[in-house]
Formats: sequence, C-alpha cells, structure tokens
Amino acid sequence: MRVLELPQLRDLGCVDYHSSWRAMQEFTARRGPDSRDEIWFLEHPPVFTLGVTGKMEHVLAPGDIPVIHIDRGGQVTYHGPGQLVVYPLVDLKRLGLGVRALVEAIERSVIETLAEFGIPALARREAPGVYTPDGRKLASLGLRVRHGCTYHGLAFNVAMDLEPFTRINPCGYRNLQMTQVRDLGGPADVARVAEVLKPRLVKCLGYNMRPMVIGQPRCRPALRNECD
Repeated sequence: MRVLELPQLRDLGCVDYHSSWRAMQEFTARRGPDSRDEIWFLEHPPVFTLGVTGKMEHVLAPGDIPVIHIDRGGQVTYHGPGQLVVYPLVDLKRLGLGVRALVEAIERSVIETLAEFGIPALARREAPGVYTPDGRKLASLGLRVRHGCTYHGLAFNVAMDLEPFTRINPCGYRNLQMTQVRDLGGPADVARVAEVLKPRLVKCLGYNMRPMVIGQPRCRPALRNECD
C-alpha cells in the first residue's frame, strides 16, 4: 500500500483575500520535493475574484465589493462570510494525480459531505463544481499548478448572503443559480461542515491515515481574522 505523509490541515478563520493569496504563493514557491502538503480551511470577507481566463463582461454590477484579478483558472466567482473556502496545497506527482483527477477527488469529497447531511448532489465533467440534481450550484473550483504543486481550490456555499452572485455571471454562466447547504436543510455552521469535509477530502486525495489539524502557519506572519 502506498503510504503518504499526512497533510497538515490549517483552520485559519476569516482572512483577507490578498493575504491568503500571497501566503499560498509564498508557500508554493518555497516548498521542495519533501515539503509536507497542507490544506487550508478559511473564509473571506466579501470579494469577487476573476481568474486568468476571466472576462470583465461577466462582472455585471459589483457595487462596493472589490474585484481582484488572480492567477487561478476559471472565470469570476464570489467569496464571502458563510462560505467554506478550502485551499489544497499539494504535490500532484507525490499524490499520483493529474489535475483532472484532483478536481474529481475534491468534487467527490464535497458530494460525500453533502450526502452526510441528506443533500443529493452531483458533478459535471463539462463544468467543474458540485450541483444539485436540478442544476443549482453549491460549490465552485479553481486551481493553479506551479512546478507540479497546486494552490487555490474550493469555494463551498454553506450559510452566506447569496445576493452578490446576482451581480456576476458565476463562473461565466449567465443565469446560473447558486444555492447553499443551509437552504437545502443542512447545517448553517461553516465549522461543522468543515469537520465533516476534512476526513472525506483527505481520503479522496489518497492519504492513508488521520491528518493533524492545527492553526496558523508558523513560517509566515499570522493571517488576521477579518470577518468579525
């Protein structure tokens, strides 16, 4: 059996987008072939992010919410309090995964988490993410790969204000309807959803044992909680 060193799972709270983006880039730039993988769990204050293929025509009326052009794949999406954001900082070669397999593993972990709450969901190969059977979107994915290692990741709607999604074409799709765990009868607690997701994500990525959950990275300045 292939035994992988377990990832460090970091619970970071609610963090300014620029700060977390910079920290992800620094972590990825500094890591070596023996560096331990990490998975970060956090929330962001309200922000629209536009990926490398994103078009401003999909940002309809941002109002007072900032728009940030970033280096992940994909189009425009919204982050805000009540959304669980997950950043897998993983070495794809060591995991034996390609990008498509990584996307499918993340999607599967979300689908299994939703099933735990009695919420049916599915993935669509042509449009990455997790959806209800009637086509509403629960979770979005956008990744960046640098030297075979990933950053950015998953945005999983739990209990947030969905109105800002009406100000954009989410993921570049006009009239795409968004939904969330709370509105489908699941919990409204981001931390509870994260605790259910963690072991499922670790398993779906191919790790073999229970991971360690810790807080702030020691090698970087503390990331301030911005949502209180």
